[in-house]
This record gives sequence, C-alpha cells and structure tokens, in this order.
Amino acid sequence: MSDGKLQKLVIKAYKDEKFSDPVGDGEFTTLVNPEKYLIVYKPEYQEEQGQGTSATQPKFTRISPQELDVELLFDSTGVIDGKPDKKDGIIDQIDTFKKIVFDYSGDEHKPYYLQIGWGALLFKGSLVDLSIEFKLFAPDGTPLRALAKLKVKGAVDEDLRAARENNKSPDLTHQRVVKAGDTLPLMTHRIYGDSKYYLEVAKANNLYSFRNLIPGQELFFPPLTKKA
Repeated sequence: MSDGKLQKLVIKAYKDEKFSDPVGDGEFTTLVNPEKYLIVYKPEYQEEQGQGTSATQPKFTRISPQELDVELLFDSTGVIDGKPDKKDGIIDQIDTFKKIVFDYSGDEHKPYYLQIGWGALLFKGSLVDLSIEFKLFAPDGTPLRALAKLKVKGAVDEDLRAARENNKSPDLTHQRVVKAGDTLPLMTHRIYGDSKYYLEVAKANNLYSFRNLIPGQELFFPPLTKKA
C-alpha cells in the first residue's frame, strides 16, 4: 500500500547495459511528476505468403523491446516552486537534463543507458527519441517553460509492485513466485542484473537442486554485495 508521500520521477544514467556503473552527476529529478506515461508492447509476426496460396495466419516471431513514452515539464516562472529565474530561464535545466539523457558515452559513442523510476514504474533502456517543445518566453526570447518528450526502448520490471518497492529501497529483499519456464539463473538476472549470483540465492533458500524449480514456489532474493 502507498504511504502517501510524494515521490518524484528520477532518471539515472549508466555507462553499461547491466546498470552497474552509474555516470557521475548522472541523475535527474523532475520538477513536476508527469500526468501520464505510455508503455508499448509489440509482438512481431511474419506474414509471408506463397504466390497463388490462400491467406494464412500470421506466424509469431518475437516480442519487440518495450517502449516507454513520457513527458516532463520544465518551468522557471516560479509558479511551481516559488523560485522564478527570468534571466536564464530554463536554459540550465535543459542543459543538465540533456547531459544525462542525450549525451553519449565516450567509450562506446552511444547515449547512456537510462533507468527511469517512479512509483510502480521501473524502466531500463536506451533513448531513441527526444523532442523539446518550448512553450513560454520572456520578452527578450529567453525560454521560461518547456515540455520534453522522451521515448526510451528497453524493458519495464515485470512486477510493478516490486518495482515500486525497488524505487524506495534498492537494497530491499525481493520476493518472487516461480512461473512456468523460470530458472534460478534467469530469475537472478532479473533481480540483480546478473545471473552469476544464483548459487547465493539457492543457498539463501536452502535449495539442493536449483535446476528443478516448481511453478508456484516462492523464493526470496536477499540484498547481495555485487562481485567485481
């Protein structure tokens, strides 16, 4: 159950796809939480048809990476936070924001990996599109308000309830129910971002045979110190 406290949407930048190497000063907290966000799930199908044959049912091929669309408001009029800045407007805010979500890693020459967390949302992926609409200006043309639209491709945490807890405490013990097709290395990868911790998880759950998980079985994944 929610504790009723205001929680702001936070975007964190990482240098690696395992989200273990954070970017220095690579964290952005929104001024105002978004009114909505959109998660897109796209199954892909193959619709090839031989010449002269009748129509056939599309054949499922794969699930595309999920996409997250979210809009963030920038404002320097003082209406929201009581701190007007009509000299520089939102220029510094936008610059800081772009350095996190749009600047690229010098080693890989690609944008940083992003983790977006807010309430029940925990989305990890890479930026595919960013547009900024400037909506209000000072008499000299300095922008005072803007709306940034992000599209990030990646994956949302499967368990929204657990995602909400993750955003409150990154070291929280995770509890999961085994589903058909789950393996301990796979579940460990989902929780910690790396499957190599499965032996520690097996030990914590007193599992003597981690290869034969039973659907419906409940496992807990304790806080672990990451290995180098």
